[in-house]
Amino acid sequence: MNAFWEVLEHLYKKVLLGATLESESHEYVFYLNPALPDQEYATTLSLERPDTNEVQEVHQPATVTAMPGAGVRVKRNSQTRGGQETQLLQLTVIQVMISKILSAETEIRAKEKYCDITKILLQSNEVDSKLICMIQNSDKLLSHMAAKCLALLLYFQLKEKITLSTSWIVFCENNLSEYSESNEVVHCVWILTAVIKEIFKDTCSEKTEILKQFLTTFETTLEVFYDSLFSQHFENHQDPSKIINSLVSFLDLLELLIASRIYLKSHFRSQSVFFLKPSCVLDILTQPLPAFVKRKLIIFIKKCLLCKVGEDLCRASVLALLSPDHHLDVDMMALANAVLQAVSLGLLKTLPVRGKRPCFGGNEAQPGGGDAAGPDHVLLRAASLITVKSLEIKFQNYTSINEMKADLQRFMSELLTFLKPHLQPCLQLYSPCEWLCQVFIEQDDDMLEAAKALLSVYLKLVRDYEATESVTQGKETWIRHTHENGYNPHCIFIFFLKNIGFDSAVLLDFLISSETCFLEYFVRYLKLLQKDWDIFFTICKAFNAAESQCGRNIHSCAPSLAQDRSSKQIPPPHGLTAPGSHRHAHACVPWAAGDSSELLKQDVMSKETDTVSDYSLTSHTSQRLVDYDSSDDSETESTGQCLANSQQTSFPEQASKTVQGPAGTARSSCR
Repeated sequence: MNAFWEVLEHLYKKVLLGATLESESHEYVFYLNPALPDQEYATTLSLERPDTNEVQEVHQPATVTAMPGAGVRVKRNSQTRGGQETQLLQLTVIQVMISKILSAETEIRAKEKYCDITKILLQSNEVDSKLICMIQNSDKLLSHMAAKCLALLLYFQLKEKITLSTSWIVFCENNLSEYSESNEVVHCVWILTAVIKEIFKDTCSEKTEILKQFLTTFETTLEVFYDSLFSQHFENHQDPSKIINSLVSFLDLLELLIASRIYLKSHFRSQSVFFLKPSCVLDILTQPLPAFVKRKLIIFIKKCLLCKVGEDLCRASVLALLSPDHHLDVDMMALANAVLQAVSLGLLKTLPVRGKRPCFGGNEAQPGGGDAAGPDHVLLRAASLITVKSLEIKFQNYTSINEMKADLQRFMSELLTFLKPHLQPCLQLYSPCEWLCQVFIEQDDDMLEAAKALLSVYLKLVRDYEATESVTQGKETWIRHTHENGYNPHCIFIFFLKNIGFDSAVLLDFLISSETCFLEYFVRYLKLLQKDWDIFFTICKAFNAAESQCGRNIHSCAPSLAQDRSSKQIPPPHGLTAPGSHRHAHACVPWAAGDSSELLKQDVMSKETDTVSDYSLTSHTSQRLVDYDSSDDSETESTGQCLANSQQTSFPEQASKTVQGPAGTARSSCR
């Protein structure tokens, strides 16, 4: 029987339960101190037991008997249990013990005992040096377990305000001073990432101080490694897998560094190095990298621009509302400028949109799993979003409207040219503003971020336009410019409604959801609609004309239940009345310059009194995502009555019933 193994297993079970350990801490340390492969495993230790029962608990489980007063000799490695198995169990016990120390559910007495054992282990046995040796072991399981254990020990030292191990600091500095094709680089980066994750997960109020203590040690080292890694030429490496592993691991670390800066309000150069030198990362995208690496880089940039870094890497909840940070605003501006500079130099053309799409588990499709051919929509969405988000950020400091219009036209033209081969052919025949809904159809959170960014750009241009131009001077040209470049907010909103089938229940889902920015976007859009009701009305009529011309139905995705067509115009809702008359709204032609634009313009002018009942907001046959009439017993009756009423009500009648409430308050006719 392997007494050493059984005692260690017995200790593991007690720690797993969070039980209090009664024996001396040094006795437990003996069993937890891992032996290096080149050490003599047959080293023995004689312990005289003053108390038979107490020693039996420590050295042997209850099934093992020991003679009173006799010395207990336990071999560190026996023939029945391999040394590696024992090491793995030792590492597991250490990990569980530290986890119990960090847990608020552990009893105070047990936690104090675990802390004492861990401190002795760190001070007297050089366990950190032994773990560093294990990390370099060829066995991947042992190496990984040693890395996890070392990360927890490092965080324990930080939390207990113990000076970090000198051997660990030297190990990091040696491997991260410049890039080398060694596995130790990945191990160092992974452990640093794991420590910052632990800082995020902790619920204590000293997170910022702990992070400061940690980053101060590696401030210079991290920046040096950043410069070295992103200056590499991947085509010069015979084994690119190692540098790719280092790059992917370091991106995870960078993401957490930026997240810690945003949410923990700390300011270190290592947290800002990406914003100070963004061109290093953007230049990497032009090199012959695997598609999944370029995708990860683009998504990383997208998260930085949206301030959503760290969401996938740390489990801790983060603040939804952030206080203003001038330094972060400056860094975001630098990143946006670098992205737009790269786009102007042809960055979008280098992205591997076509070809085998990277999927979970590899690039090869499973037999019978269908054809995976087609563009990489994840990459298309990310590239589109970083472009429009960078435009939004850059436009905050613009002062010249002509310069803004020129840059907007240049970058949007570049983006639409990039997207055109990968979208449905109908986009080329319809409206350039439809690009957003087609690209982001499967990712509503990104779609609304892009819509909000383009709305901000539009509002910035409108404010500057109204400040420098008269109300009517060149307005037709200005509105046409918004359509030709695919950023007219009214078209985008109508296409969004079309994509959700004009379903008010789905719209309500978006309004109450915390997973997207729809509420913020919708409030800002409604404020714009108060001023642009005439334009919105004309765009609706032009949609009708375009649908008739192209032989398409805007409700093709979900047929409306309203069949009768009204000859009434849509009145401007209460509180949304804008200066001017609808008779003059035809000056704004929604999209496309040239002959097709003139044809649409004439059609709109000739149908000034035509109906727009095709854009009914009534309910239809599409299924509701959530039934919100479930609070009373009248759920079925209320819902059924609402659907019955919607079948009889055309859009003008329903609109007037819905928005004519007191003080402009919307009231549903179904309530």
